[in-house]
Amino acid sequence: MRDTAIIGIGHTKFGNAGDRTALELFSEAALNAVDDAGIGLNDIEALFQGAALIGFEEGQVMSAVFSAADLSLGEIPATRFEGACASASVAIRDAVMWVSSGAYEIVLAGGVEKALTMGTLFATRTFAMACHAQSESAAGITFPGVFAMAARLYAHRYGISLDKLREKMACVSVKNHAHGARNPVAHFYKKYENLRVEDVLNAKMVCDPLTLLDCCPFSDGAAAVVICDASTARKYTDTPVYILGTGQGTGRPLSKIEDMTKPTARVESARMAFKQAGLEPKDIKVAEIHDCFSIAEIIAIEALGFYDWGTAADATEDGQTDIGGKIPVNVSGGLMGKGHPIGATGASQICSIVEQMRGEAPRGNQVDPVPEYGITDTLGGDFGTLCNIILGRTRR
Repeated sequence: MRDTAIIGIGHTKFGNAGDRTALELFSEAALNAVDDAGIGLNDIEALFQGAALIGFEEGQVMSAVFSAADLSLGEIPATRFEGACASASVAIRDAVMWVSSGAYEIVLAGGVEKALTMGTLFATRTFAMACHAQSESAAGITFPGVFAMAARLYAHRYGISLDKLREKMACVSVKNHAHGARNPVAHFYKKYENLRVEDVLNAKMVCDPLTLLDCCPFSDGAAAVVICDASTARKYTDTPVYILGTGQGTGRPLSKIEDMTKPTARVESARMAFKQAGLEPKDIKVAEIHDCFSIAEIIAIEALGFYDWGTAADATEDGQTDIGGKIPVNVSGGLMGKGHPIGATGASQICSIVEQMRGEAPRGNQVDPVPEYGITDTLGGDFGTLCNIILGRTRR
């Protein structure tokens, strides 16, 4: 199997896209990525696109096919991937494997969604379809409820009062919104730079103990990357970023998950990625983590091995996950600050890590020194699909 590299990235503004269609958004991100890579559209041999709810958003399925047509890519293979929030990550992982196998030399991968345009009620209802329909949807479970239960279980399991845990969770929101406020493509650019813990605690309660500011927004947006064989990457760019390892884990219905605070699918996905990369958690210097809710980031960084079980909440409160800390997490703003266009989120995380490794992150968000290794973590559904991708500035 060959090594692979990212030679181009593209990203739209996240937020409200108004009348622009999902195909238009993806084309913008794709053209930016192609231009960044210094290649022509005729160099692309396949398209891999994540899109979770697009059939409900615009009545459009087979979006990858029509994106290929919109981009005039010709009759190349174009495939849509659906893994809820992990859709783009799964698409990129598959793209990596196809290039690694030698089937293609250069491919385009990414994702798109118009989740904000759907409106909160409709988006919440359709998004809940990523829960187990028979046992969860019938009970009225939506994702705020899932992670509210996870927060309560975390507090109980580790002997933390719920009020204390809420304060520690609020530190996730404060950190990520501060980063998002400095990111020009973020949904909340310039909005929450001075957010305080008490602001999070006093925000509207969504699902106890989660307030509105413990939750990520629905967003519109797209992101894309150009992937090629690593041996030819420097033909196109002086700053290729290499894909060193990928992992994917599959969960199960909530009724069959023994402990939501220790999601085994994420543990397995991370183990797979680290093994393939030949690295350990201590080697990672920047991480883009799936912070759909504040408690989700805390759970994730424990499952990835950055912290022992039950210690990440304290570490977050101590500033260890901020820039300059032990492991900077979500310096792009994450889902909370940058936004969450479901099908595009995984590709956006990759773009953020690539920016970090090029030393091109938004002012105030760049990790110093420029990180050698980084990881993305994307969660689809309620611990149903987990995908991790490890990137590096140098080949293995």
